[in-house]
Amino acid sequence: MARELGLNPGKLGKISNHRQEPWKAPLPQFIEHLYLQRFGREQPRVVTPAEQWERSAAARKPARNAVATNTRDEQ
Repeated sequence: MARELGLNPGKLGKISNHRQEPWKAPLPQFIEHLYLQRFGREQPRVVTPAEQWERSAAARKPARNAVATNTRDEQ
């Protein structure tokens, strides 16, 4: 869910301080709240494991770089 919201899941531990600041919601509840606000549903329709997402992102990267290189060459 955090990835779909544009958040970096690796850095979320830094903002998880609900024990020090009790007025804040715990991080999982906060992410669920943001997801509900943005997408209008409580959970993603399709849940993909992080490993699968990384593999698909790595497969898209060369194509994205080729497009960027072609665009740069045309200018």
